[in-house]
Amino acid sequence: MTGAQNAFDASDAGVSASGEDRAAVLSIVRASATSFYWAMRFLPAEKRDAMYAVYAFCREVDDIADGDLSHEGKRAALESWRGEIARLYAGRPGNAVTRALLAPVEIYNLERSAFLAIIDGMEMDADGPIVAPDWARLELYCERVAGAVGLLSVRIFGLKGEAGPKLSQALGRALQLTNILRDVHEDAQIGRLYLPGEALDEAGIETRDPLSVIAHPNLPVAGRLVGNRADDAYARSQEIMDSCAAQTVRPARMMMEVYRPVLEALKHDHFSNIGAPRKKSGPLEKIRKLTVAVRYGLF
Repeated sequence: MTGAQNAFDASDAGVSASGEDRAAVLSIVRASATSFYWAMRFLPAEKRDAMYAVYAFCREVDDIADGDLSHEGKRAALESWRGEIARLYAGRPGNAVTRALLAPVEIYNLERSAFLAIIDGMEMDADGPIVAPDWARLELYCERVAGAVGLLSVRIFGLKGEAGPKLSQALGRALQLTNILRDVHEDAQIGRLYLPGEALDEAGIETRDPLSVIAHPNLPVAGRLVGNRADDAYARSQEIMDSCAAQTVRPARMMMEVYRPVLEALKHDHFSNIGAPRKKSGPLEKIRKLTVAVRYGLF
C-alpha cells in the first residue's frame, strides 16, 4: 500500500475518543478474559490504551466471523468495518472502537493495511469453516489474524526497523499455532479444523471430518507436527528479541511467556489430550500470569 493510501488525515480529525469510548473498549477487553489482558494491563497508559483499542477492533471483527449471521450477513458486516477503517483514516471514525484508535493511529503511524489484513483473515473464517487447510493456507491465515496484529503491536511497543515485521510474523505464527493446538476440541464442535491436511496425512488420518479427527488415535502425531512448527517460530521470535532493546520487546516477551507454557504442557503430555475439552483456567494459572507481570517489573 502506498504512503498516500495509508495516510492518516489528521487535518479532518474533529472527533476524539471520550471517556465513554475508552470505557467501552475496556469492557470489550475485560469481557474476553484472555491472556492478552494480563500481558497488557500494566503498560504505560498511552501504550496500554492503544493496545486495548487494537484488541477491541480484533474482537469485534472476530465476533462477526464466529457469530450466527448468514454468510452474506457476515460478509456485509465485515465490509462495513472496511468502511469504518476508511473513515478512521479520514479522521472521521464512527464508533467507540475506531474513535479509540484515532490517537494511536496518528501517534504510532499504524498502517491501514494491517487492519484490512485482519479483516481478510476474518473473512477466511466467515466464508465457511476452515477444515484441514494446506500449510500455505494456514500460514496465510496466521499472517492475517496474528501477524497483522503483531505489525500494529510492534509499532506501539516502539520497535523500529526490520526487526518489527520479522518479530510480528514469527511470534504471530507461534501464538496462533499454539491457539490452534489448544482449541482443537472447541473448534471441532463448530465444524472447524485448522490442523493442516499434510500433518493429518503424515499422521495417517484420512478423514477430514473434524469430530472424527479429534477421536482418531493418531491425532497426537498431527499435533506434534504442528507443535514442531510452533516451537521453531518461538525460537525465531526469541532470536529476534535477543537482538533488540529490552524495553521495546518487553510486552512481546510477556505474551510469549504466557502462551509458550501452553505448548510446553501439550508437549509434556505428548499431545495426548488435544482432542479433549479444554480445562478452564484456575487460580494457579492466574497466579502464573501475575508472576510474569512481576518478573518484568510492571508494577
